[in-house]
Amino acid sequence: MSDRQPGFETLAIHAGAAPDATTGARATPIYQTASFVFEDVDHAASLFGLQAFGNIYSRITNPTNAVLEERIAALEGGTAAVAVASGHAAEFLTMHALMQPGDQFVAANKLYGGSINQFNHSYKNFGWEVAWADADDPASFEAAITPRTKAIFCESIANPGGVITDIRALSEVAKRHNIPLVVDNTMATPYLIRPFEHGADIVVHSATKFLGGHGNSIGGLIVDGGTFNWAGDARYPMLSQPRPEYAGMVLSETFGNFGFAIAVRVLGLRDLGPALSPFNAFLILNGIETLPLRMQRHVDNALKVATFLSRHEAVAWVSYPGLPEDRYHALAQRYTPKGAGAVFTLGLKGGYEAGVKLVSNLQLFSHLANIGDTRSLVIHPASTTHRQLTDAQKSAAGAGPEVVRLSIGLEDADDLIEDLDAALRA
Repeated sequence: MSDRQPGFETLAIHAGAAPDATTGARATPIYQTASFVFEDVDHAASLFGLQAFGNIYSRITNPTNAVLEERIAALEGGTAAVAVASGHAAEFLTMHALMQPGDQFVAANKLYGGSINQFNHSYKNFGWEVAWADADDPASFEAAITPRTKAIFCESIANPGGVITDIRALSEVAKRHNIPLVVDNTMATPYLIRPFEHGADIVVHSATKFLGGHGNSIGGLIVDGGTFNWAGDARYPMLSQPRPEYAGMVLSETFGNFGFAIAVRVLGLRDLGPALSPFNAFLILNGIETLPLRMQRHVDNALKVATFLSRHEAVAWVSYPGLPEDRYHALAQRYTPKGAGAVFTLGLKGGYEAGVKLVSNLQLFSHLANIGDTRSLVIHPASTTHRQLTDAQKSAAGAGPEVVRLSIGLEDADDLIEDLDAALRA
């Protein structure tokens, strides 16, 4: 090929993959094995000492997973990636590489309810603290930063509200304090937003959602942007200090602009163990091959459905940045010109009870706790995903009592509109 950089659609199919060298299989095989045979004693020693790349044990590396890792790194424009068992595992291993007991990070208050719960409660067992900031006010992030702050965390498109985050503004705050910006890009995928182009340093995904796209596999991904200078920064000892596990090796010096990905793999995934199944990696890879086609249909359908709902007599409001009247429309024009995502919320005039009735009356929409499926999905967050939060936290996260979240799938948009209209009138 020429020197031209491959397009997104080409990378979604080919990045990281090649015909199997042994069998000629064109689709990436499922290497369903626990471990791998070494060539000899020296080869084994070099692998364990991080002096050579290769496979030891599928908890750490696996050839099927490696194709997935290369593909998401290429699509996001990062230097390297690590595949893990779930989106929560991706968040956890990212923070494990950044944080020490007593450290803090600042997070946007508009996040997936499970992340809010993880940050508020589970992380306390590790001595990690979260400070919450207003997702719409970059100055509130700056005000929350202390000498113990090790990162800023946000979602590119927030779940469940579907609102657009001003990544560039948060990046400027992070850079002023020389801390990394971590962006969860699950809802957008790199088809809609590539956070590294807007100043992010680390990207995480729940590959369970739009990347896999078919609701059949759980997985997570961590992508190293290669943009943060860890070398000599004592605040991040996992990367900047000699590691006793590897004979005093300093990972940031040895591995340069993909040192963070190495730290996540050999200091986190190796010891904590949330490994991705090769079979799930295979399914997610197959999903990514059609990601550009699916995402465009998702966002086109979402705009049609949101437009209809915004005019419905039973609906008090619709939060979808693709609508011209939405408060986040200008940010959507800047960050997501191909479409404002496929997940959004609406508020029902009948409040909590109306939300419960709507999810019960829908026929085409599946009532379940997921997003990013080919099928359209619905949930009432206040009674499900955000149930563990206080009323104030629910409202701050965009999951008040009247709120219903829709994940718009690939069906005929007119069929979805008819189903919604019938359920709202029932």
